[in-house]
Amino acid sequence: MGGPALRPGRDADAAGFMALIAACWAEYPGCVMDRAEVPELDTLATYAAGRGGAVWAAEAEGRVVGMVCAWPAAEGAWELAKMYVAQPWRGTGLAHALAAAAEDFAGTHGAARIVLWSDTRFDRAHRFYEGRSYVRAGAIRALGDRSNSIEFGYAKPLGESVVQTLDAAAAASAEVPLARVLVACVDAGASVSFFAPLAMAPARAFWRETARAVARGERVLIAAWHGGTLVGTVQLAFAAPQNQPHRADLAKMLVRPEARRRGIGAALLAAAEQAARDAGRTLLVLDTQTGGAGERLYRAGGWTEVGCVPDYARFADGSPCDTTFFFKRLAGAAPP
Repeated sequence: MGGPALRPGRDADAAGFMALIAACWAEYPGCVMDRAEVPELDTLATYAAGRGGAVWAAEAEGRVVGMVCAWPAAEGAWELAKMYVAQPWRGTGLAHALAAAAEDFAGTHGAARIVLWSDTRFDRAHRFYEGRSYVRAGAIRALGDRSNSIEFGYAKPLGESVVQTLDAAAAASAEVPLARVLVACVDAGASVSFFAPLAMAPARAFWRETARAVARGERVLIAAWHGGTLVGTVQLAFAAPQNQPHRADLAKMLVRPEARRRGIGAALLAAAEQAARDAGRTLLVLDTQTGGAGERLYRAGGWTEVGCVPDYARFADGSPCDTTFFFKRLAGAAPP
């Protein structure tokens, strides 16, 4: 079968849109397509335009096999909505092409972030959105429809060097993009407790445990996006001994190699320091590979070098890796 063509959606696509959505919903027990609950599908292009947005259709062999909408949702935010792909076309890149069309359109019309809602039963959709750097955001909502739909909210920032703290739900949903960041950094030579080449499975397991630590209140996890893709992260560890309630450890400062030299590392560091102040921490400590890029970042950020411990760690080939320790006192932090 020929590849699908992406084009603007039309009101005349109503039957095709309805059939596509009904087929997708039928894959999930309890999901019922009731035309009366989605009257906008009768004239979806007009409806989207009336909201200041647009709709796209993917057509193959005269049939609608994919669709997506985008429209303003709140100040600075656009919603990605009604994203569906027919089963035979999943895994072909069509879904990514549809999502990219909607995200790019929103970005060119001033969107600072993209939000969406996805039924809690749509686990495949969740994996897709999370793979595109969306994270869980806000409370769930109940629609009160015939399908008894309960939906997760997702969001991601657009633009350059956008940094935000992730709560436990967001941290858990960011497992895949965070694992990609860790794999890329380790494979590029970063000495962060793992050997290259690093497989996705142990990388994902690490972030799964990190999300649990966030839920327990033991860590703060901060992520950075560039152009809608999660490209960097840093953590604050609060699990200090009883006699050190004023201290936190800065750990796993990671920026994908292709995203470096854009100020992302400095933005992550500033966010981590502010999070430490907000938590009443007055002293931060860290260690980093001697001679690595991190040293320059920390010195430029006003951190004080304590000294170097030779042969503190090992590289994958068994050669020694020296480690330099830094600290920073935080002005303006309320004592715990």
